[in-house]
Amino acid sequence: MSEANQGADNFEAAASRSEEVAEFVDHRRGGLGKVQHLLHANPSLVPLIVLVLAIGIFGVLLGSKFFSPFAMTLILQQVQIVGIVAAAQSLIILTAGIDLSVGAIMVFSSVIMGQFTFRYGIPAPVSVACGLVCGTLIGALNGWLVSRVKLPPFIVTLGMWQIVLATNFLYSANETIRSQDIEANAPFLQFFGSKFVVGGAVFTVGVVFMLALILVLAYALRHTAWGRHVYAVGDDPEAADLSGVDVHKTLMSVYMLSGLICAFAGWALIGRIGSVSPTSGQLANIESITAVVIGGISLFGGRGSILGSLFGALIVGVFTLGLRLMGADAQWTFLLIGLLIIAAVAADQWIRKVSA
Repeated sequence: MSEANQGADNFEAAASRSEEVAEFVDHRRGGLGKVQHLLHANPSLVPLIVLVLAIGIFGVLLGSKFFSPFAMTLILQQVQIVGIVAAAQSLIILTAGIDLSVGAIMVFSSVIMGQFTFRYGIPAPVSVACGLVCGTLIGALNGWLVSRVKLPPFIVTLGMWQIVLATNFLYSANETIRSQDIEANAPFLQFFGSKFVVGGAVFTVGVVFMLALILVLAYALRHTAWGRHVYAVGDDPEAADLSGVDVHKTLMSVYMLSGLICAFAGWALIGRIGSVSPTSGQLANIESITAVVIGGISLFGGRGSILGSLFGALIVGVFTLGLRLMGADAQWTFLLIGLLIIAAVAADQWIRKVSA
């Protein structure tokens, strides 16, 4: 009987020790674990904090020169093209892909709009529609090669970037359609550059379109079945397929929508620079990926908020304008953005360690 009692005492002591260990582990994970869970549930929180801090720091250093309505809306105008293209890039990266052809699609779509209007005499609205269709079709081809032929997105879009870029220069004969000609004969092409004033702040139609696009996509990704399918495909396409998600259809819709958004960016590009130039937007690929990465969208797919890509684009815009107003060398902008990219990827790796 005493041995039984002794065994029971030993069992209780072991259970007590295991509870202490469990409590110790939970205590260790308490503060840091809560932060990880918070950032995992709200991936756009980190870039939002960085954006607020950047605005605050430059506001203190530059005062009213930086906080003026003109400066704030100038940032929005400067990042509108990157913001629109970053929205397209975000959709692709959420599916664990990457699109190196977004910039080429954007420029080629703008060239189609301009050349159709001035070379063939087609009404500007019809030419714009043709450019939008062209961007969508290129996106569809990318999606088909990725989803049906099972080629890696990096390789597909790298090849498509070269093809579209070459087609762009061959078709346009490297000809730029001047801003004066567009203003006189086809002002509809510059529609996204139309400006209006609100309380001393100058906005453009392109800025409004960028903000509206981000909000619509954020809602669709968060509150629709299509959005859940996009995240599921990015997280694990095989598991998504087994759970009833049409992976091919989802990828096709994402790449086609991305191509359409890039075509809209081409239209906005005409409004931004005033002309149709086959050499414009050369850095759109890198800038869009930069905005997406800084915005907290995981390059491994399946995690992130498209709002983060907007915050990422705005962070780049704030640093660029702030340093310019301070008279700093432009290379400091690249240095700081490079550090932010590495920090964003490191933060993503750390956040991914938490259990969903």
